[in-house]
Amino acid sequence: MRLSRYFLPTLKETPAEAQIVSHRLMLRAGLIRQGAAGIYSWLPLGLKVLKNIESIVREEQNKAGALEVLMPTIQSSELWQESGRYDDYGKEMLRIEDRHGRQMLYGPTNEEMITDIFRREVKSYKDLPMNLYHIQWKFRDEIRPRFGVMRGREFLMKDAYSFDMTPEAGKQSYNAMFVAYLRTFARLGLKAIPMRADTGPIGGDLSHEFIVLADTGESEVFFDKAFDGLDPMVDVADGTDLQPIVDEWTSHYAATDEIHDAASCTVDSNDLVTGRGIEVGHIFFFGDKYSKPMNASVQGPDGDTVNVQMGSYGVGVSRLVGAIIEACHDENGIVWPESVAPYKVGLLNLRKKDDECTAACDKLYAQLTAASVEVLYDDTDAGAGAKFANMDLIGLPWQLAVGPRGLKNGVVELKNRKSGEREELSLEAAVAKLTA
Repeated sequence: MRLSRYFLPTLKETPAEAQIVSHRLMLRAGLIRQGAAGIYSWLPLGLKVLKNIESIVREEQNKAGALEVLMPTIQSSELWQESGRYDDYGKEMLRIEDRHGRQMLYGPTNEEMITDIFRREVKSYKDLPMNLYHIQWKFRDEIRPRFGVMRGREFLMKDAYSFDMTPEAGKQSYNAMFVAYLRTFARLGLKAIPMRADTGPIGGDLSHEFIVLADTGESEVFFDKAFDGLDPMVDVADGTDLQPIVDEWTSHYAATDEIHDAASCTVDSNDLVTGRGIEVGHIFFFGDKYSKPMNASVQGPDGDTVNVQMGSYGVGVSRLVGAIIEACHDENGIVWPESVAPYKVGLLNLRKKDDECTAACDKLYAQLTAASVEVLYDDTDAGAGAKFANMDLIGLPWQLAVGPRGLKNGVVELKNRKSGEREELSLEAAVAKLTA
C-alpha cells in the first residue's frame, strides 16, 4: 500500500482525553477515532490489526474443535427472562423497544441465545460434545467508559459455548478451551497467565481469567516465577488428555490484588513475582445454570432426558489491540508483534524527488509485494525525520530506508523496530531477509 493513497491520520500531539498508553497511541497512530463515549470507529490501520487478531483467535478455536456461527446483536428479552437474568444483569444492558412494543436488548453476551439454538436443534447425546462460537460486536453500557478500547461500551468479542452430557465431559471441553487460550495469546506475542476467578453474573463455580502482563496494567498481579518455565504453545492431538496440562498451569500460585492474601500465600518471597496485568480472556464452566431453566436437554444412552452441561469462553478481540500496545511499546510509539502487525515492512523513500531513489523503492515494493510481504510504502513528500518518526509511531516490525547516499554505495538500511538494530544491505539481500 502506498502511503500517498492511504488514509492514515496520525497526530503529533496527544489528545487530552487519552489517559493510558494504548489509548494515546491508538489515537496518535490513526488506528481509531471516537464517535461517542466508549464507541469507536476503526480506521484502516487499526482494522487490519483487529482482523489479524481475529484470524488467530478463529484459527485456534477451529483447531480446538469449536464450530463458528454468527448470532444477531439484537436479542429478545423473553430469553433472558426465561433464564432469570433479565432483571439481574443491571444497567449495563441496553434495553430497547421495537416499533411493535416488543422488549429487545443489545446483547452483552449470548448464553441465552445459544442455549435456545441448541435446545431447538439437538436432541440426542450422540451429537455431543458440541462447541459453538462466534466473533461479534457487543454492547455493555459502562457507567464510565474510559481507556479507549480497553473499557469501551461497544466491543468485538469471541464467545464460545460448550455442551456436554456429564460434568466430567464438560470439564474436558473446559480444558480444551483453556489450552486453546494459552496458544492464542502466545501466538499474539503476549505472555498470559491463567488465574482462578470469580464467576460473577455468568454463574458456575469454575472459572479462570487470562491476564497479560503489562507495566500499565489495570490490576496488580502476584504469581509464582515457575510460570516462566512453562510452554504455552501446547501441541495436542485429538483424544489427548488435557487435564495434566491444565493441572500444570493451575498448580502454581497466581492471583490479582483483589484476592491475593500475603498472609496465606504459600510462595516463597524469592519466587513470588509482582507486576501489573490486563484481563484479555475469561472462561467459565457453569453446568446446568442455563440448560435447566431453559430446558436444554438431550436423550441419554439409557433413554432418560438429561440437562446438558455448559461452559462459556470469552476473548476480548478489540480489547486485545489495546492490551498488545500496553505490553508492546516504547517512548517512540507502538512495537507490534509480527503476527498481528498491520504491515510487516515500512518502506521509506527518503528523497522522493531523486529518480534513483524512487526507482529503487518502486523495485523493492514490487519485489516484496510479489513475495506476499505486506508493505506500507511511504512515497509522500514529507521529510526524512518525519517519515522515521511516523514509522516508529505506527510500529511496523521492519523499516527499510532508501536514500541517495546509501544507493551510491549500493545499500539500503534495514531497521528492526523492536530491537532498534540497523544494518546496511544490498537491495537483493534486504529482499532476501524480509522474504525468508
